[in-house]
Amino acid sequence: MMITTPDFAAPAARGLCTDCGVSRMKDPTACGKACQFIKPDYPTLESTVHGRIAVSKNDERFFGVTLAMHRAVLKEPAEGAQWTGLTTRIAERLLETGAVDAVLTMIPDATDRWRPRPAIITDPSDMAQARGMRMGYAPLLALLEPARAAGHKRIAVIGIPCQIYALRALEKQLGFDRIDVIGTPCSDNTTTENFHHFLSLLTEEPETVTYLEFRADYHVELRFQDGRKRLIPFLKLPISDLPSDFFPLTCRTCVDYTNRLADITVGYMGGEGEQWVIVRNGRGQRMLELLGDEVRLRAPGSRGKRTSAVKGFIENTRLAAGGLPLRRMPQWLRGIMGWLMPRIGPRGLEFARARVEMKAAETILHLDREEPAKMKNMVPEHVWDLGKTYGLDERQS
Repeated sequence: MMITTPDFAAPAARGLCTDCGVSRMKDPTACGKACQFIKPDYPTLESTVHGRIAVSKNDERFFGVTLAMHRAVLKEPAEGAQWTGLTTRIAERLLETGAVDAVLTMIPDATDRWRPRPAIITDPSDMAQARGMRMGYAPLLALLEPARAAGHKRIAVIGIPCQIYALRALEKQLGFDRIDVIGTPCSDNTTTENFHHFLSLLTEEPETVTYLEFRADYHVELRFQDGRKRLIPFLKLPISDLPSDFFPLTCRTCVDYTNRLADITVGYMGGEGEQWVIVRNGRGQRMLELLGDEVRLRAPGSRGKRTSAVKGFIENTRLAAGGLPLRRMPQWLRGIMGWLMPRIGPRGLEFARARVEMKAAETILHLDREEPAKMKNMVPEHVWDLGKTYGLDERQS
């Protein structure tokens, strides 16, 4: 097995921080340049990474620079994958073809399947260890120094947006010959301990849950060790029973849901039950082509209208006054709404647009309430642009 999981220094003390790993490196002051939560500069980094900035007249307004977009599935799903295994298969192919020497990613901690453990993988067969979802903070970028020390010059990185922003901000000074970036969307993370509490509210057997996924059909899917599956409508989730700080302010003020600086983004929001792939540049296209006929690609669909759903979310966020934006409703009504939402709610790309607009509104409202002094520098133009549609702009304070 060719997996390295180095021990790291303790993180430096920070305010808004998701422990991307930069503060654990030899020069923790690099956070001042790299951190997404200080003064992000997406136009400059988009120009560097993709050769141009996102335009504001089409879906790039929501999703970032886009060369191509697909619904996608592996024709033979990988065992243990969260969906069909596209993300880890791309990384596996990069190693198999010699395009990269190592992949920086997450594997499960030896003592807790849900806790992420940063790992350097050099054997393609070991990418199977990285399949599936992890929940919790993980200092992925702290792997950069040990990877370089081990002599790896061409690497791939699988990461979430706040990790990838910092990677791109530091990329030129890192000394690698090549960095291929596979991004996954993200907005709401929490500690592994908080996630275990959430599982305990969903089932009396949380220790037997092997899989959890928020699906695009407005359900959460649970799978258990004995093979059972259970679907829970979003509206029946015990969100109102969680503490108001279950999601930290960093995640409630996420300015990049779709991983705009990745070469290729692989998620689910616009996939209508399949995976959703955004190819952002030529490197991303070449990565997807490595899969050959293993992958089936289709054009994304789009149904329904998002505006009323987004307006309702904004109102609930305001009423929550910093807490989680879901009010209680009668149990009988939750059942009706849980049945209706998959049938009349936004689907496909319209669902993805709705979620991105909700995150933009959430960012503006929470930051205005809790850290108003940071709004001028921390909220990028693409977030303001989405917020203005719903009356949220710089005059919010």
